[in-house]
Amino acid sequence: MKKLLAKVQKSSWLANSSLDTRYALLEACLIGLFSALAAVLLKQGIGWLGGWRVQTANLMGGKIVLPLTGLVCGTLAGVIIQVLSPSAAGGGIPQVKAALAKYPVVLDLRTALVKTLATILVVGAGFTVGRRGPTVHIGAALGAQVSRWIPNSPTNRRQMIAAGAAAGLAAGFNTPIAGVLFVVEELMRDISGLTLETAIAASFTGAVVSRILSATDLNVPLAVIDSARKGSFAVNDIPFYIVLGILAGVLGGIFNRGIIHGMKFSRTFPFPIPIQIGLAGLISGTIVAWLPPFFEDNAGLKELLITGQFSWQTTAVIFVAQFCLTILAYSAGAPGGLFAPALVLGSALGYLVGLAEVALIGSESPYTFALAGMGAFFTSVVRVPVTAIIIVFEMTADFNLVLPLMISCAIAYIVAESVSKGSLYEHLLEISGIELTEDKPNHDFMTELTANDVMQPKVETLPSNLPLPELVKAISRSHHRGFPVLEDGKLVGIIAQSDLPQDSQPATSMLLKDIMTPHPISVSPETSLGDVLYLLNRYQLSRLPVTEGYKLLGIITRSDIIKAEAKQLNYDHHPKAHLEPSYVVYQSRSPATGKGRILLPLANPEHIDDLLTIAAAIAKYHQYEIQCLRVICVPNYVYPAQANVETDAERKLMQQLENWGKASGISLHTQIRVATDISEAILETITREQIDLLLMGWKGKSSGIESIFGNVVDTLIHQASCDLLLIKLGNAPHAFPQQLDLRHKWLIPTTGGDRIHKLLAIVPALANLYSIPPKIQLCQVSSADLGGHYTTDFLQAVELVKNKLDCPIFPLLISSDSVSKAVIELTQDKKYGLVILGASNEGLLQNVMNGNIPEAIAHHANSTVIIFRNSAK
Repeated sequence: MKKLLAKVQKSSWLANSSLDTRYALLEACLIGLFSALAAVLLKQGIGWLGGWRVQTANLMGGKIVLPLTGLVCGTLAGVIIQVLSPSAAGGGIPQVKAALAKYPVVLDLRTALVKTLATILVVGAGFTVGRRGPTVHIGAALGAQVSRWIPNSPTNRRQMIAAGAAAGLAAGFNTPIAGVLFVVEELMRDISGLTLETAIAASFTGAVVSRILSATDLNVPLAVIDSARKGSFAVNDIPFYIVLGILAGVLGGIFNRGIIHGMKFSRTFPFPIPIQIGLAGLISGTIVAWLPPFFEDNAGLKELLITGQFSWQTTAVIFVAQFCLTILAYSAGAPGGLFAPALVLGSALGYLVGLAEVALIGSESPYTFALAGMGAFFTSVVRVPVTAIIIVFEMTADFNLVLPLMISCAIAYIVAESVSKGSLYEHLLEISGIELTEDKPNHDFMTELTANDVMQPKVETLPSNLPLPELVKAISRSHHRGFPVLEDGKLVGIIAQSDLPQDSQPATSMLLKDIMTPHPISVSPETSLGDVLYLLNRYQLSRLPVTEGYKLLGIITRSDIIKAEAKQLNYDHHPKAHLEPSYVVYQSRSPATGKGRILLPLANPEHIDDLLTIAAAIAKYHQYEIQCLRVICVPNYVYPAQANVETDAERKLMQQLENWGKASGISLHTQIRVATDISEAILETITREQIDLLLMGWKGKSSGIESIFGNVVDTLIHQASCDLLLIKLGNAPHAFPQQLDLRHKWLIPTTGGDRIHKLLAIVPALANLYSIPPKIQLCQVSSADLGGHYTTDFLQAVELVKNKLDCPIFPLLISSDSVSKAVIELTQDKKYGLVILGASNEGLLQNVMNGNIPEAIAHHANSTVIIFRNSAK
């Protein structure tokens, strides 16, 4: 099983950050299938209930049956919505837009089922609303549900919702291209590759399946289409298409205003939604009962397009009735859409304009105007001209309609924006308290944060050739349960405690590489946190390595994501002052061949040589690269990217450092940044460049009353995610290397324990600066009441240092109640050349505030003092 998992991991997105879109496309096809089945169910249910209503009205009398059916079915639909899923009310497209904007709108299987049942009751009962808008809502809800069933990246769930919406429209109208365009033009306003690919896949699948199951009957008679094709577009027709566009724009804008005011008015009613929808059904049924019989089955689109069926008077009555009843039904919150009513109104309006043209200039056919009117009125209501053109074109497959549609839709859009500006759906969301504006984006920290932002840069790793007994000991000593496996500094595998053999007597000759999981899934530093969570969920992983090529940069666990979320929530409630990001005005790159990276900020020119010498020693010892940084500070009111600064001197210095790096055989990078805050620029560089060690000088005294080491250093001690080496150079110039004299002695105060292990990360590298090894004094300071004995931890530390260093090691015990005072007096008396202090990430500043070791010693000692703070991560 383990080998199979390794093979799957190797074959699926092995490299780093990119998630294969093939799985998203398969998921989109599945969403398209479900959306088409829902469209079939919706159409058949409406057809059955509507047929029953018409037959019953013919037998028992429409003036009783139609109002009663509207009242009962509308009330029942309202009860179902209120009890089971309030989010299923209304047309549905505003809810989809809000969900795509990352507002907490419920979209799930329950919403889809309730929407389907309620729409069947409402549309089948004779409400003058359509079923295509609800299919968009149902498709989006199914898309959201499928994305929960199938593990997916949170950053891709929006695409799955949009794909479901596209499939719903395509299945309802048999217009797959229009389904895709509606998503791009109205819902997402996004043309990224994944959005288009998934929308196309879902829309195509939905249209094909619904066509196979005969779910898409657009009620456009072939005779009408043939009649429209017989005519040809002429210059004389242009003024009438312009008039049609103007009328559609004005009336469509009024229609939208009517719906908006109707929604606001309905919210002032003290009645619950079941009563509101029931009353709307009662009123609608009563009005329809007094209209001509053909209006009973709500198939106005078909009759309006049959040659010679209606006079212009009847057509006008139909337009007015459809106009008012649609506003009534939609304002009451009935689960129905505006697509079909808009097409009916547009066809009626276009038919009237066509009849006017026939009367004035003797045109042969008014039906092209009826079809163009559909697109124009649809545009004025929904404000999607391209989608409107494509819907009508896909309905008829007639190229002769393209120019009339373009003229009418363009004019209608311009005029409608003048009458009622903005998207109807956005206005409806504003009534509900949701504002979809670019000025108030709804940020998603999952998409904003990257792996680099949350990873732990300090990772416990194991070599691939580690024997099994040593592996068992290493795992038992650590609180971690999984470790990256390295070979020659490259990530080659990952080992978990569960991978250890269960045999009571495992083979002692077995090595770690024999049981590790090779080729582990890893991510790059730029991978979004949403994609990281997706990989963790899909493969049931507990950790993910973060790599750059084969170089291990850090690791991410589920707890890191939880901490990031908690930090983000805390940040939202406690905003901090905004600082503009720093701006790189110069940089140079050397080959990234090191196992880690040292950041060396350059401030005081007099100390550059000494600090560079120390950095070079550590870089050679650990096979690290050096990143030299110079920060040019500008006032807060100046935007760093637009600051006009002189960099000639800094560039010259950087070029000298580049030449030094080449001559020394060290991979050295340089960078000049302009920033409003030096510490923020350094922290930004640490994050961007994956720094392992920050090495910086300190003048030995603070720059303010409240600061301890200095404002910049204090900030970096608190916030730097890497190891920190703080150096206060001694009085002698060029402290490294010094001449062999009495100063050629080092003092390392320690209590032993973990701190000595941390110090040994730098002490051997510094010892290599000397041709003759320095003498190292390990000092333990204890109070007199302890009896003047070495502690066990201290003695173990002495043995550890002796084993690690080829230097003379001398233990020293001092009795004193003040550690800092004892070390300062010892330093002044013995004249040590170097004092090395270890401190924890949490305790460095706290120790200083309590009057303890680091700052006091560094401030008063004449020797060079190095304070090493190991990262807490």
